Amino acid sequence: MIEFNHLRKVYPSTEALRDLTLTIPNGKIFGFLGHNGAGKSTTLKSLVSIIEPTSGTINVDGYNLADHRLSIKKKIGYVPDSPDMFLELTANDYWDLIASAYEIPKDVREQRQTKLARLFDMDSHADEPIGDFSHGMRQKTVVIGALLSDPDIWVLDEPMTGLDPQAIYDLKTLMRSHAAKGKTVIFSTHVLATAQELCDELAILRHGQLIYNGSVKQLLSTMPNASLETIYLKMAGRQGDSQVIDQLEGADKHD
Repeated sequence: MIEFNHLRKVYPSTEALRDLTLTIPNGKIFGFLGHNGAGKSTTLKSLVSIIEPTSGTINVDGYNLADHRLSIKKKIGYVPDSPDMFLELTANDYWDLIASAYEIPKDVREQRQTKLARLFDMDSHADEPIGDFSHGMRQKTVVIGALLSDPDIWVLDEPMTGLDPQAIYDLKTLMRSHAAKGKTVIFSTHVLATAQELCDELAILRHGQLIYNGSVKQLLSTMPNASLETIYLKMAGRQGDSQVIDQLEGADKHD
């Protein structure tokens, strides 16, 4: 179980998170939704220790992250919001780096890497520089690295961006399988149909504030026959969007 308690993050020009308190149970696929700048990545980066919150605490399985950072980090596999890193390394070099950091035994690493690389069609590209890859291939490389240690907690920030349909299907299957084992999958996405399809529970953030936390089923029940997209935009979208669109269409007619 993961607990965010009164989490706050302040930058010089903005307050990215405002008193975020929520609990993510084990055995669930948990989604974070929100517009750009809503605080999704800040929350995930705080959990994986990339960002230090201004105030508040994060507990993982009853242990405070600030006091048990290294042991908790070893439980987490992380896919960042951009795969454009370590571009001078080959995919194999990158996986070597991950395996070393997580102290994965050589035979275990080889077995897992072989399976994942084949699944994501990356086995024939393992010795090529990441900088030569397409965005989707870079994303696959980072996803494989995140799953290499078979961590209990998957933290995936926009993990499907750039992936081909087969890779998206395969990643979804892995996510469901991981949660079914009683493990935790946390991911952010702007693709609301994907969130509706995958998530057991979700949190919706708006300008750094939590405006919904609960099950997808419960949220959908608030507007019968409406999609998650419709409900989300009613909660977190701009007010008066239809008027703005009407004005734009009217301007186009006069041009």
